[in-house]
Amino acid sequence: MSPRPVDIPPRVRQRAEGLGGQGEEWLSRLPAIVDALARRWSLDVGESLEGGTAAFVARVRTAAGSEAILKVGSPVADFASQAATIAAAAGRGYVRLFDYAAESNAMLLEPLGASMVQSGLPPGRQLEVLVELLRTAWEAPADGLAFENKALSLGILIESLWEQLGHPIDGAVVEQALDFVERRSGAVGSFQSVRLHGDAVPANALRVLAPRAGAETGFVLVDPDGFFGDPAYDLGVALRDWCDELRQAPERARAFCRILADRSGLDAQAIWEWGYIERVSTGLYLLSMKMDDLAEPFLATAHLLRRA
Repeated sequence: MSPRPVDIPPRVRQRAEGLGGQGEEWLSRLPAIVDALARRWSLDVGESLEGGTAAFVARVRTAAGSEAILKVGSPVADFASQAATIAAAAGRGYVRLFDYAAESNAMLLEPLGASMVQSGLPPGRQLEVLVELLRTAWEAPADGLAFENKALSLGILIESLWEQLGHPIDGAVVEQALDFVERRSGAVGSFQSVRLHGDAVPANALRVLAPRAGAETGFVLVDPDGFFGDPAYDLGVALRDWCDELRQAPERARAFCRILADRSGLDAQAIWEWGYIERVSTGLYLLSMKMDDLAEPFLATAHLLRRA
């Protein structure tokens, strides 16, 4: 009997098709993968969910009648590190992992509510909650993880994209970012490394459906990159966004940075430098993916903040 067709969200399909043959093969095999996982974990598969681009995500119901989320990664999403980080956290600061199938690149996860983006909380409060979440998340064991020099890899990315794209932005912005890369790379050894989330932004903080231990803020983190490094990096990522607010009032960036530093006890300048590096690298990466409309706010605010 043929597996039941699955409703693949357009953005997931588009990104997979952009991978060529590898992505096309994954799309063709996806119904069979989902069917096999449903039988393995005794799931009734419900509606697919919009939002991301790198995985097929659907609501499911277990044989016991409880709800869960099924997440099947495309070829651009290797869930091994993500599953390891979520499992290590054991529900503290992170979504709960119910099961993981490495051979299918799939996870069965705790169902959650809306993201912090939809919470109505003001930016300052969102940043405070992100710090609280990260401080809990950083307690996850990092056994066996090797240190990753994120500054070095981001510096290489910025320089290579700057050349490949034909110097698409003010060179002074790139120079500032590379100066900060040198400073952050030179600071290795001056901080206590932790298992990082890697993309702790409001869109990756979702409400729990009911109060529980490890989710005292009412939110938990999802979709971690899960590498070992400088905790100030995670806070720099949290500072990276807020483009609409910062275009109207660039001075708010320093105020946001102070919130992150005061709540975490980490160095404000380190957070600032990571945030700027992330702003520039993200903008250039999005340009390279031909997502100019998404890249523009990051690069425009990087220009505004260069002298902030």
